[in-house]
Amino acid sequence: MRSINLAILGGDGIGPEVMDASLKILNKIGELESVDFNYEYALVGGCAIDEFGAPISEGTLKMCKQKDAVLLGAVGGPKWESLPQDQKPEQALLKLRESLGLYSNLRPANVFPALVGASSLREEIVSGVDVMVVRELTGGIYFGTPKGATKDKGWNTMVYERHEVERIAHVAFDLARKRRGKLTSVDKANVLDVSQFWRDIIIEVHKDYPDVELDHMYVDNAAMQLVRSPKQFDVIVTGNMFGDILSDIAAMVTGSLGMLPSASLGSEYALYEPVHGSAPDIAGQNKANPLAMILSVAMMLSYTLDMPRAGDILVEQVSQLLEEGYRTQELYQAGDKLVSTTEMSELLIEKLKSAYKAESPN
Repeated sequence: MRSINLAILGGDGIGPEVMDASLKILNKIGELESVDFNYEYALVGGCAIDEFGAPISEGTLKMCKQKDAVLLGAVGGPKWESLPQDQKPEQALLKLRESLGLYSNLRPANVFPALVGASSLREEIVSGVDVMVVRELTGGIYFGTPKGATKDKGWNTMVYERHEVERIAHVAFDLARKRRGKLTSVDKANVLDVSQFWRDIIIEVHKDYPDVELDHMYVDNAAMQLVRSPKQFDVIVTGNMFGDILSDIAAMVTGSLGMLPSASLGSEYALYEPVHGSAPDIAGQNKANPLAMILSVAMMLSYTLDMPRAGDILVEQVSQLLEEGYRTQELYQAGDKLVSTTEMSELLIEKLKSAYKAESPN
């Protein structure tokens, strides 16, 4: 039996709840696929600050590097907002990205047919939306120096080196080649020298991908176009800060942050997490939507663990559950079937059992 070792970082708020629901799903897939999933748990985020005085420990980082992949729930909450910037729970994310070399963040924004009505945009605008945002994750303004603040001034520096732009460009072009063959590079080259540098290198790398259509868009226009006409996009590649903003806009086009997964990939390591936050207002109430975390597991199966069939089946069964009207609280509307976090995972387990049985009737 194949053995896979995973680092499990539940984090804060609803993080441990959606993680628990997802691991139940993963255990069932392991049973159905004859794969043995082994888990090692560690604290990260606010709970790690409370326990150890830091958002992530060196021991946890070392453990993550010894695993086949990392699963992360969510971090942060009002309890820790008054801490200095370099001590907040979110610093754990930056540390993970930097230490594991997770330079590429993939955030798909797909509209499930059953959730077309959940978007604040008209159905004809969002129906069929399938966008992949590729965000550079370890460079740009979040990591550039000099940076700092005094009583009268604060400053950060947006810096990109050639190799950082080249490698994220290759990731984006490769994805576009496997999808619909179009890549949109987003920058602010009309104002920022660093963005003109970004654009020039994207154009250079494009020479290796003549079969992929490339266009460029300023970030302010891209934000508007994502809301105005999101179906024009296939793959979007952009820098760290612009990607942070645009991926959240793309997420809300779909109607709910609670449905969106993400992958953070590097040359050696991989981390998967839902897009949503820790939602401390509903933590511990069994109300959280686990589907973004579960869909992150599906991405892990496909991208890192070489189990694309299992990933596809999982996504298909999530879509089926939604078609049948099952919703957790944040997506619930009159006429839907309201379920809890644990009930959603239990329903999905039954779906998976039926799907695998249908594929192997003997």
